[in-house]
Amino acid sequence: MSFNSSQHRAIRHGDGPMLVLAGPGSGKTLVITERTKYLIKERKVHPSNILVVTFTKAAAAEMKKRFEKSMGSGCAVTFGTFHAVYFTILKHAYHYSAQNIIREEQRYQCMREIIAREHLDYEDEAEFIAALLGEIGTVKNSGIAIENYYSKNCAEHTFRTVFGKYQEFLRRNRLIDFDDMLVYTRELFEQRKDILSAWQEKYQYILVDEFQDINKIQYDVVKLLAGKRKNLFIVGDDDQSIYRFRGAKPEIMLHFKEDFPEAETVLLDVNYRSCKNIVAAAGNLISHNRERFPKKIAAADRGDTPVEWKLFESQREENARIIWDIQEAVERGARYEDFAVLFRTNSQPRLLMEQLMEYNIPFSTREHVPNLYEHWLAKDIFAYLRIAMGSRERRDFLQIMNRPKRYISRESLDEETVAFDVWEWYYEEQPWVAKRIQKLEGDIKMLKHLSPYAAVNYIRKAIGYDEFCAEYADYRRMKAEELYDVLDELQESARGYRDYDTWFGHIEDYTRGLKELYRPENRNPESVSLATLHSAKGLEYETVYIIDVNEGVMPYKKAVLEPEIEEERRMFYVGMTRAKKNLHLFSVKSMNHKDAEISRFIPEAQKARTPEA
Repeated sequence: MSFNSSQHRAIRHGDGPMLVLAGPGSGKTLVITERTKYLIKERKVHPSNILVVTFTKAAAAEMKKRFEKSMGSGCAVTFGTFHAVYFTILKHAYHYSAQNIIREEQRYQCMREIIAREHLDYEDEAEFIAALLGEIGTVKNSGIAIENYYSKNCAEHTFRTVFGKYQEFLRRNRLIDFDDMLVYTRELFEQRKDILSAWQEKYQYILVDEFQDINKIQYDVVKLLAGKRKNLFIVGDDDQSIYRFRGAKPEIMLHFKEDFPEAETVLLDVNYRSCKNIVAAAGNLISHNRERFPKKIAAADRGDTPVEWKLFESQREENARIIWDIQEAVERGARYEDFAVLFRTNSQPRLLMEQLMEYNIPFSTREHVPNLYEHWLAKDIFAYLRIAMGSRERRDFLQIMNRPKRYISRESLDEETVAFDVWEWYYEEQPWVAKRIQKLEGDIKMLKHLSPYAAVNYIRKAIGYDEFCAEYADYRRMKAEELYDVLDELQESARGYRDYDTWFGHIEDYTRGLKELYRPENRNPESVSLATLHSAKGLEYETVYIIDVNEGVMPYKKAVLEPEIEEERRMFYVGMTRAKKNLHLFSVKSMNHKDAEISRFIPEAQKARTPEA
């Protein structure tokens, strides 16, 4: 097997630390597996003294498979994720077993009980619990004292109570979560030098893949394991660090040589995946980041297909062009699996999915795409519309009677069927409440005669549902715009439908299609891939479309500070470098009938930052 000079130097590195900067498609997995072979065959290191660690089970399994293909199975090298390796260490120290790891459903049930006991208000239970658990993970991984952490989802004292009760549940049941595995391993090594010494003797050579994604606790443990030998071989690309929200710290890689000044550095500077124009455009883009290792990447493939950028009037037109391209290419012999459509957030592809279903183009998603029509906001709107269509079911009225606030009590609706006159009579001694019920009745009569699009608008503006959203957002410490975005998309999806029956029929068809898509037996490998920029990392396709390359989407509107903008740019860089032959960057003039601005990333990809800039 032949290697380029950089690969050769990395593979044959001797003892001591080495930093390998591995650009996209530069053969980093090959380098790690070949170096592992080199240590065993040439340097006579016993396989059981080598640890190869990465972030995902899939990556660890793939590396092990490649290694065993050339070395034979049964080799004693340890290939594992950080969590798997650290849990093995805890197993030996504390006699843990798999039963001590809290299951996901146990975590959710525990949190359900805590938020019920604390009487916390929320609209979407799963979303609220996921947000709280994410914050608990952030606290544990960052090492921030709980007293100094400010929650994004609820009041500080409330979050501290939730955190404390969650930890208490774990202790009482002798359970640990994945974050605890890291925290407890570090504590163990810091407190028990004898145990640390035994593991240092066991793992004399440590190779870390995707090092740019490491967090502080993982790095602390790796440093302790490396000990005085310092045989730490780290491989990664600071330009592909996109997991800051999970606690990843790209600055650890950038400052690695401060901890290990003797470390050698090698740059894997040939991209074997993408053709030269893609590599050049991606290089131009990422050069606008300041916190990075400067590097020049060359393409092995000199093919000269240009990177396409195109501006469309709307997302519907943008999607139509993608569908046209795919249909035409498949007719000429291309395969559906050659194509990927990438986007920033998993709420973006709803319209594209509807259009792909219309044209019977098979597609699959890298992760679960939420159904807009099952969002709690949509359910509220639908309850209003069902009442307008004649429903008098108590549950529909209970859902919307205080959205916006009308100060109506549940006790006022004690029958399964609601009659407005009886409901008003209940409040005869509180005429101001009865008046609000009369107003609601008038609004319902109004909705009856409107088109779906006009009806959603009326509920939002005339009835005051947007005001309710603003109050809820304030309570939940979120931006009201996040809720308005969902409502904008829902309202836009109603455009073009003349009556409720037709729109609801379309919603039922789409929901059914989505359920079919996620049935395991319906997974189709011969399909167009739809993926977020995050979930596309590590993958490659002949043709890639990145859609909605507009300000507020890419970079995302929540990114304000320079480190956040740089992470967004890295994410876009990751998306661009998934393409092998064809890369299409598509922007739109308007989203949900609001003007949209072209992303700053488009001109950046066309022109590199000059050193003086």
